[in-house]
Amino acid sequence: MASPLISVTELADALRDGTAGCLLDVRWRLDQPEGRPEYLDGHLPGAVYVDLERELAEHGHPEQGRHPLPSDETLRAAVRRWGLRRGARVVIYDDVHSVAAARAWWVLTHAGIADIDVSVLDGGLRAWAAAGFGLETGDVQPPVGDAEVSGFGEQLGMVETARWPQHGVLLDVRSAERYRGDPDTHDPVAGHIPGARNLPTTYHLSGGRFRTPAEIRRNFASLGVDESIPVAAYCGSGIAAAHTVLAGAVAGLDVALYPGSWSQWSRTRGREVALGMTPAQRIRRV
Repeated sequence: MASPLISVTELADALRDGTAGCLLDVRWRLDQPEGRPEYLDGHLPGAVYVDLERELAEHGHPEQGRHPLPSDETLRAAVRRWGLRRGARVVIYDDVHSVAAARAWWVLTHAGIADIDVSVLDGGLRAWAAAGFGLETGDVQPPVGDAEVSGFGEQLGMVETARWPQHGVLLDVRSAERYRGDPDTHDPVAGHIPGARNLPTTYHLSGGRFRTPAEIRRNFASLGVDESIPVAAYCGSGIAAAHTVLAGAVAGLDVALYPGSWSQWSRTRGREVALGMTPAQRIRRV
């Protein structure tokens, strides 16, 4: 299986010989969701800005969570604005641990977009700059693309996620503090889904880049995951969990994503919530 990652030297070579394809800059952080000003100040040559909040998510009813998946119409308009064409090569990056880039990678690889080759720049903008490669300023507006979006299809929901620990491993990839139920300002209820095990997605990184496939497999194996065990992941709102799905792909493991994640679960009356550092230590209902 080909790696979903591309190194800065590989991308630099591709830019020189004209085979880099479409570059997407996804600047986003939970504490700073608008990344466009930083993008305008400096981005990889030819990179198009992607607005995660408006193009990689849809904002509707609170019970859908904080970052539900974009509608087919929203995504179709976005990929054409980005200039994506049939048969395109796409490289995605961000400036913090590839978490936002992983969301874009997951969306583009699961939305029924045919004939595109999607990679994430390992280390992102920081690795590019550290290697001494240059940046451009200002906006990039490519010609409108013609990529088609057929849709996400059925995704993992609350019912299936609640049952997942009965036949596989359910991973909560948030920090240990949020997993055990320390006070949290992001969602109305703190804790984790009963039966979920904690594996923060930052464990798959070293120096801002992904660890080796063998190291990532050991991380998963520490919680009982191997190629024979079904595994699913969730986070706060479905963004960091996409990073764990990407880490799994680097290691040759298939990880399912619960897009609604804790932000949906904690806003749904009647859901059970576990507290503490074990999968089902103390349980109460929302």
